Amino acid sequence: MSNLSCIQFKSAGFGLFISLLILATSCSNKSSESQSKPTNFVVIYIDDMGYGDLTQTGAIGYQTPNLDQMAAQGIFFSHYYAPQAVCSASRAGLLTGCYPNRIGFAGALSHASKTGISEKEETLAEVLKAKGYKTAIFGKWHLGVQEQFLPTRHGFDEFYGIPYSNDMWPFHPLGPGAFPDLPLFENETIVNPAVTPDDQKKFTTEFTERTVSFIKNNTQNPFFIYLAHPMPHVPLFVSDKFEGKSEQGLYGDVMMEIDWSVGQVIQTLKETGLEENTLVIFTSDNGPWINYGNHAGSTGGLREGKGTSFEGGQRVPCLMYWKETIAPGTVNNNLVSGIDILPTVAEIAAAPLPKKKIDGVSILSLIKGETNEPPRKNFWYYYRRNSLEAVQDGQWKLVFPHPGRTYLEYTPGADGQPGKVNENFPHEAGLYDLRRDPGERYNLIEEHPEIVEKLEKIAQEARNDLGDDITGFAGKNRRDPGRVKE
Repeated sequence: MSNLSCIQFKSAGFGLFISLLILATSCSNKSSESQSKPTNFVVIYIDDMGYGDLTQTGAIGYQTPNLDQMAAQGIFFSHYYAPQAVCSASRAGLLTGCYPNRIGFAGALSHASKTGISEKEETLAEVLKAKGYKTAIFGKWHLGVQEQFLPTRHGFDEFYGIPYSNDMWPFHPLGPGAFPDLPLFENETIVNPAVTPDDQKKFTTEFTERTVSFIKNNTQNPFFIYLAHPMPHVPLFVSDKFEGKSEQGLYGDVMMEIDWSVGQVIQTLKETGLEENTLVIFTSDNGPWINYGNHAGSTGGLREGKGTSFEGGQRVPCLMYWKETIAPGTVNNNLVSGIDILPTVAEIAAAPLPKKKIDGVSILSLIKGETNEPPRKNFWYYYRRNSLEAVQDGQWKLVFPHPGRTYLEYTPGADGQPGKVNENFPHEAGLYDLRRDPGERYNLIEEHPEIVEKLEKIAQEARNDLGDDITGFAGKNRRDPGRVKE
């Protein structure tokens, strides 16, 4: 090789080295820059979706590829529990980090309810707003319809959606006159006083498009978006682009459109360069409304469904995606709940927790895979006004005698019409090993008195703290809900 050739070769090699060094430095700077920015949060809350309604948990007749991808690139919490097994209470727990009955919530608020979320409670939006976040909710609220209860009075900069469930309208199965027209809000203004079936067909798409626009408009601001889809709560509606696409009928079509929505959100984060510093959380407010038959979801074999303290009512899928922070394809089997989201988000954002007592614990260590030690040691199942119906410790669940809903022995309805349920079935005491028997079919209460004793101590802690209508405990630390100001 000539001296000239040697010089040219060395020059080319040095140039390649410099190029690789620049590229590596650029990537490192980009990664450091994303880590230095505040983390954004998108919480996607689905209504009445069951444990078995995703491809990865056994869905039949339709696919959820975007959610499958979210799980493949993120974490799946297999033992996640909604705060309570019904709409309003579950949402109150999610947004305050409290057991719903601690803050005066039980059941689902009606369109005429005179109560709502108290101004004395701090929501997840308020916690983040104190750190300079832009906040928005698109979809269903259901924490009070009067002005003082609206999202814009509780930390949200923007609200576009409905104030309560999409079945609270004149087309309810109870017949005309059962409910007034369903309004659609833009912030505190009613922009559509009477939502129609055609309007509901657009809901999933419209709320998704609002979310996408909010992300694009806030690339320079930290943000929190609460995308609270009204579906697949009955009545089911789907846009033309997904109508008739599944083998599972309308329910499958709706789930396919929800999956599309998740894909749109994550794709937008990629396009805006926000993927690495945005945590996306996907879960459901409670289990499926089983008596609606082919318009209801699947519990994946868990016992009972919405409106019960059995596993089918409160155990639902939870997926989280946070590129470069969550190890792809992680499955975590620890006990976690929707009340843990607020303290987790607060820790990530370095935001102070609410001043009043909350019940959630941060699960950030689980999200990052730093430990498998469960931050949450137990969970209290409350229902009705203030009835402690069960407790669990991560493996064992003790169910107390209580009157409650059962779907068993009744033929489900079909095509939007509900079948019968028994709302006051006398459920017996039971002890269930959730590791071997998540369907709660084998009562081991006589075989393990020592475990019953251990769980009874947890229950007594709950009763002393929050009370229990079944046993007559008043509780020391319950707070009142907000009430309409006359």
